[in-house]
Amino acid sequence: MTSSLLPPSGRRKLDESISPLLRPLIRAYVLGYASAVAPRLLTLILQHVTRRRRDKGVASVTQPHDSFFASLQRIVRGGLDLQRFPTFCAAIVGGTTILEVVLGSALNRLLRNGQLTTLTRKRLSRWLSSFIAAWLSLRLLQSKKSDGFSETVTVNGTANGHANGTANGSSSHKPRQETIRYAGRTLDLTLFAVTRALDVIVSELWDQRKQRRVAAGQWTWIESLVSKLTDPAIFATSSALIMWAWFYSPSKLPKAYTKWISSAAAVDPRLIEALRRCRDGSLRYDEETGQAPLLQPMCADYQWPLSWGDPAKAIPFPCEMVHMGCGPSCEYHALSRFARSFKWAMATYLPLNLLARKKNLKGLRKALLSAARSSSFLAAFITLFYYGVCLARTRVGPHILGKDARTAQVIDQGLCVGTGCFLCGWSVLVEKAARRKELALFVAPRAMATLLPRRYPLDKQWRETFVFAASTAVVFTCTLENRKRVRGVLGNVLGLVLEA
Repeated sequence: MTSSLLPPSGRRKLDESISPLLRPLIRAYVLGYASAVAPRLLTLILQHVTRRRRDKGVASVTQPHDSFFASLQRIVRGGLDLQRFPTFCAAIVGGTTILEVVLGSALNRLLRNGQLTTLTRKRLSRWLSSFIAAWLSLRLLQSKKSDGFSETVTVNGTANGHANGTANGSSSHKPRQETIRYAGRTLDLTLFAVTRALDVIVSELWDQRKQRRVAAGQWTWIESLVSKLTDPAIFATSSALIMWAWFYSPSKLPKAYTKWISSAAAVDPRLIEALRRCRDGSLRYDEETGQAPLLQPMCADYQWPLSWGDPAKAIPFPCEMVHMGCGPSCEYHALSRFARSFKWAMATYLPLNLLARKKNLKGLRKALLSAARSSSFLAAFITLFYYGVCLARTRVGPHILGKDARTAQVIDQGLCVGTGCFLCGWSVLVEKAARRKELALFVAPRAMATLLPRRYPLDKQWRETFVFAASTAVVFTCTLENRKRVRGVLGNVLGLVLEA
């Protein structure tokens, strides 16, 4: 096993006590169980500690205490369910390693006449074994029913009159409940696999091209620039899609993701709703559409003139409303946003970095620098989004497009939000190159998910399963041959897990 809790000698002895064929399977199950259960346990413990501090001095705390242990037991047992992530990990990794032995032997017997080289046969057996294991493993996850991917509808059943004993042959309609199941529950996992497979293929082709061009002395500065900006461009594009979806179609994002973005954005929901109504046309400038009650309470809360919240009078809404109490200056609001967001992010990143570093002066310095860099990235992300909105609404947009009611409508229908979405992702340039790569590969599948339906007919599920299996086969085959071809932390983790 490869647990970091054991010294190298202890891990080696533990590995030697397990059959080489079963080591990957056990590693995968332990890692899958830890990744599925540990975050939920940490959340439960933090909530319990917070609740006990809040309820300190209250006479009866027996019920919360009992509730904590019941939740703890449910989380620990839930990870052992056969249709959960740990079993999926064990099945896909263990299935790959075991099937590779069987298929490799079969291919060697069938293709022994030199039709394929030894390396090609090995790659083929790895790809096929990974494909089959991935197909069956995903089907295991998909077999678990979920309330979010089922719908109960009422249908009218028609029975023949003669069958019911009626002489005139009339039909009787008896409503009945019918449950319709939908696919899409594993879509995020599939898109993750697709993203990684595309990254492996494109990176390999680009590296081969670079080697040829460098050897021929034809490698240009433009190609070098493309290499450096690819990951930031992927992150920026993905972030734009995600932020657009968060603003206008939050149902396309996972609830936890939407909640986290909302917490980081710290924006009054009435502002978001106003811009959504501008986009769907229910709120129109210079017209009385009955939308004043939406923002006028906000004006009262911030002690602004009530006319600011009336789209028939305020054309457009003053940008000071977007600043939410920071005054009329867009630049001051941007600096204020950066400072507040940096402080908010440091509260998260600094403890994590301190836990991950050595407990000495050098480790402390690295933890502070790493936390400050990550916090600056997140603060810049939030600031650029807001300032992008201000640029389109106040600083640049009206001076180029015009200041009439129709232009204001166009800007607030989506141009201002689109500008913020376009700018925010480039904050990733604050991070180191290695970190940019990880962030780009993290957000890309979530961005792709915003372009696809979260639920789709069950009879088309085989397409998703095929795509997942083929993508996983590419990633696993490359990892088994050379783990460095799979970029980022995933390559190291898979290489460690798949190692015999």
